[in-house]
Amino acid sequence: MRQQGRIRREDMLELTRRMTRSRNCFGRIAGAYFDEDGNIDGTFNRNFKRLTPGEQQKHLEIAKAIPFSGTNTELKEYLFDEEERRPGGMWQLLMALRQCELKNDALLDVMYEVAGERYRAGSPYACYMFHGSYDVLLKGTDQESQWESETVYSFLIGAFCRVSGDYEPQKPESGFLFPAFKDRSADPRGIEIFRGDDTAIKNLFRS
Repeated sequence: MRQQGRIRREDMLELTRRMTRSRNCFGRIAGAYFDEDGNIDGTFNRNFKRLTPGEQQKHLEIAKAIPFSGTNTELKEYLFDEEERRPGGMWQLLMALRQCELKNDALLDVMYEVAGERYRAGSPYACYMFHGSYDVLLKGTDQESQWESETVYSFLIGAFCRVSGDYEPQKPESGFLFPAFKDRSADPRGIEIFRGDDTAIKNLFRS
C-alpha cells in the first residue's frame, strides 16, 4: 500500500455535513472492546437510528473525527496495489463489510480478530465501525447542487479509541474511511487513513 494523491478538503467537508443528527447518513454501528493485549472483551452491532439521541451524538463525534481531521497531514490517501486486492487480504474484507452494510457478524468477527492481532494501543481500546451512505447530488455548471441524485456513495468508517472506566471512549487516535471519496465518488482501490504513519494503524493494513 502506498500513499496516493491529495485529498480535497471540500470532499471531506461535504461528507461531514451529513454526520449530524438531523442529516444522519449512518445506518449501522458495530464494534469491539479490547484489553491492552488485544483480547476481545465484548462486541456490539446496532441499528444507528435506534440509538438514543445522546448515544447518536456521542458516536457521530467519533465517526466525524476521521474525515474532519487535517487533510493531507493527519488524513492521507493510500492505494491498495493489485497484490493487496487479491482474495484473503484486508481490502477484500473491507469490500465485504461494505457490501453487507455491517450486518454480517461473522465478517465483523474476522475484522476484530485481525485488529486484536495487529493493532496495539498499549492500553484498553475500542474499534468502532460505521456504515453510511450518501446520495451525491449532481452539480450544475454554476456548481450549485441539483435535486437529482448522481450516485450513492456507500462507505465504512473505522475508528480506534482508547477506553476508560465502563468502556467510555476517548477521541479517536487513528482510523480510516473506505473506499476513498475522490472527485465526489467512490474509489474502491483507495483508502483514507487517519494518522496512517502511526505503527498501530499501519500494522492493521500490512500485507
